[in-house]
Amino acid sequence: MQQKTPIFRTGIGQDSHRFLSPDSSKPCIVGGVIFDSTPGLDHDSDGDVVYHAICNAITSLSGARILDGIAYNLCVKDGITDSQVYVEKALQSLGKQKIVHVALSIEGKKPHFKDKIEAMRHKIAKVLNISISQVGITATSGDGLTDFGCGDGIQCFAIITTQEML
Repeated sequence: MQQKTPIFRTGIGQDSHRFLSPDSSKPCIVGGVIFDSTPGLDHDSDGDVVYHAICNAITSLSGARILDGIAYNLCVKDGITDSQVYVEKALQSLGKQKIVHVALSIEGKKPHFKDKIEAMRHKIAKVLNISISQVGITATSGDGLTDFGCGDGIQCFAIITTQEML
């Protein structure tokens, strides 16, 4: 009997959005978690840069058009603005590839992420159907060296590793 060989793949994604004006009623959602007292992010959807970066990382693995295809149609044509739905659709494009790890790096002067990183890890793990131990998140203010570090918005980089048995 021939033994199956594990094939690992790595995808990378990035996303960024500017904040809306402070008087906007749109909530700031990052990693599926609402951050009170922070303006929402400027985008047709909820603007969740973490979920969008995850979608882009999945796109780099599967080749499917997620944000500019599937998600665009869901958002603009169907009015679905919850980025979690986009991630769920993106996961379908992975086929037999199973996510074994997600690494996220978030940059923004605000909001303060420290107290909500564990909540984000739990949300992301649940959406991706993996263990919380398979989700790593770092956050930085960027020391004011970029627009994000100056407080104009938030950016996120995502690296996803998958395994498929061939």
